[in-house]
Amino acid sequence: MKVRDLLGVESIQLQGTPTGKEDAIRQMVDLMCKRGNIADPDAYLQGVFAREEEGTTGIGEGIAIPHCKSDAVSAPGLAAMVVPQGVEYDALDGEPVHIIFLIAAPNTEDNVHLEVLSRLSVLLMDEQFTKDLMQAKSPEDFLHVIDLAEADKEEKEEAKAEAEKAEVGEETFVVAVTGCPTGIAHTYMAAEALEKAAAAAGCRIKVETRGSGGAKNVITDAEIASAKAVIVAADTKVPMDRFDGKALIECKVADGISKAAELVDRAMRGDAKAYHARAAKKESKVETGKTDSVGHQIYTHLMNGVSHMLPFVIGGGILTAIAFLIDTLMGYGAIGGGSFGSCTPVSAFFKYVGGLAMGLMVPVLAGYIAYSIADRPGLAVGFTGGLLASNGNALFTDYDWGNLSGFSDFVGRFAFQGEHGGTTVSGFLGGILVGFLAGYIILGLKKLCEKLPDSLEGIKPTLIYPVVGMFIVSVLMCFIFNPIIGLINTGLSTMLTALAKAGLITLLGCLLGAMMAIDMGGPINKAAYVFGTGMLATASDLMASGAQSTDPAVQACYIAMASIMVGGMVPPIGIALACHFFPKKFTEAERASKVSNLVMGCSFITEGAIPFAASDPAHVIPCTLVGAGVAGGLSAFFGCTLMAPHGGIFVFATVGKPLLYILSWIIGSIVTTVMLGFIKKDAQEV
Repeated sequence: MKVRDLLGVESIQLQGTPTGKEDAIRQMVDLMCKRGNIADPDAYLQGVFAREEEGTTGIGEGIAIPHCKSDAVSAPGLAAMVVPQGVEYDALDGEPVHIIFLIAAPNTEDNVHLEVLSRLSVLLMDEQFTKDLMQAKSPEDFLHVIDLAEADKEEKEEAKAEAEKAEVGEETFVVAVTGCPTGIAHTYMAAEALEKAAAAAGCRIKVETRGSGGAKNVITDAEIASAKAVIVAADTKVPMDRFDGKALIECKVADGISKAAELVDRAMRGDAKAYHARAAKKESKVETGKTDSVGHQIYTHLMNGVSHMLPFVIGGGILTAIAFLIDTLMGYGAIGGGSFGSCTPVSAFFKYVGGLAMGLMVPVLAGYIAYSIADRPGLAVGFTGGLLASNGNALFTDYDWGNLSGFSDFVGRFAFQGEHGGTTVSGFLGGILVGFLAGYIILGLKKLCEKLPDSLEGIKPTLIYPVVGMFIVSVLMCFIFNPIIGLINTGLSTMLTALAKAGLITLLGCLLGAMMAIDMGGPINKAAYVFGTGMLATASDLMASGAQSTDPAVQACYIAMASIMVGGMVPPIGIALACHFFPKKFTEAERASKVSNLVMGCSFITEGAIPFAASDPAHVIPCTLVGAGVAGGLSAFFGCTLMAPHGGIFVFATVGKPLLYILSWIIGSIVTTVMLGFIKKDAQEV
């Protein structure tokens, strides 16, 4: 089946003017429907949008190829649009898209859409072809350009096949494998680029493509044996054992497209190390050039943890927000108090489940950072370290050891905390730290265990790695990092109390707001929040002793709590707005979470910002810190008060001067948004 067989005059638009990506897709679906091969347009449209959620189909160089395989398609088809002025499409290269092809395929086993897509991808690698499409004067001209390109492609392929039959084996022979996570356009574009580069260099090459339709043009053992080198340009799993002993170059699939000539040249010169399957991972590694930079390795490991953590943040945060909403609707919003969110059995259920889900955030973050570094053996050690980071050290008062001395006294003092010893929770920053620690500890253990007898191979991942790894991580967290964090927290609380007593209320509000946005639920955030709840308790004690709610001392307590909550509400809102106004600064997964961040920000769930801060702390945290500090300082300056310790907009009934409070919140969020737009670098899809 050819591209031309699926494309008709009625489904081609040469002067498209979509306003954005979503509008472009809707217009393309309308064009597709004109062919009469869509049984359910709405279902097909949703399928196309769902595919975009998996990863943008804007493949770069001004091209987009949205596609969908669905029961809503009665017969395969194509639609095409030329956008002379270009349209913002979230393309991989960040540039506007000028040519869009939409593919519709029925939900059958023949994968016809992948065959057509691979052919389209290859044709679109030719700049002259795309230029000719852009210059077509009519739909008929457009189709004629495609006919000529396909005919030329077939002629070249036939000539290539004949040449290969006549080969006498004198030329350098190289084999390659290409594959991308979605197994679509980049897989075939890299294959085409490598073939072109090899032809230009006088080198024979065979490229195996590992796309969504399975492996095609599979390399045989005989071909591997006769090849001088192997090129693996892939961002997905590739069977590597077959290349044992061969000179092998590994790189990203994007390098297979943009650096094809360099890769072929290296392969022809034998500029590659021999691959040894036993000592290497079974999954291909991603490299940038010859070796991956340390920065990119760290970013990749970090993003692996963040992407796995994201569902827990969103799911748990929304469920907790529902608990606050239920209590508000039931009339408990004006009461506030520590039980807010659990005033009814139904709300308590949502808060309980949401709290458990959010409690898994840090362990999952740490576990999957370690997993990215050390594979499966790192998972258990990372989870254990994450639990210690999120829960802190155990309370000494839960145990009855009597009088301690010597080594037992040392363990009791440093691995545990007293009843009033302050928090030792390190939060998500501790989770990041321990995730990397766990991963590299496991790598170290693997290195140490390399010379053990083969008979012990089976007990390494099930006994040696988890036991020794958990022990080392636990010692580091309980005896070093958690106690240090405890001392920091004590100092923070002392400083905040001194500011409150000195009457520096605006400065105090600014600091409290900023502290809420530094580690999003970690020790600094918790130090500010605990201080605020302590101030509410102080206000209650003052009023129980005869003070009025209007007394300056009581008002100062409520002002502090208001600054804390507004500061905690800024980061998710500011980030959500930045995702909308500065989309290039964020990955597709991050942009997809902007609605949930709005909900969590409104609910005073600062943790919604954690994935963003974890993936790019150097740029995100300063922006959230400044915005939250501005909001907290303005709230205190305006004299806004809050009598509830939690709840976000659901407890605004307890806020004094609510309009000024909302203004403070909006200004702080805008500050964060604008700073992110100027400071944060464009996102790098991993």
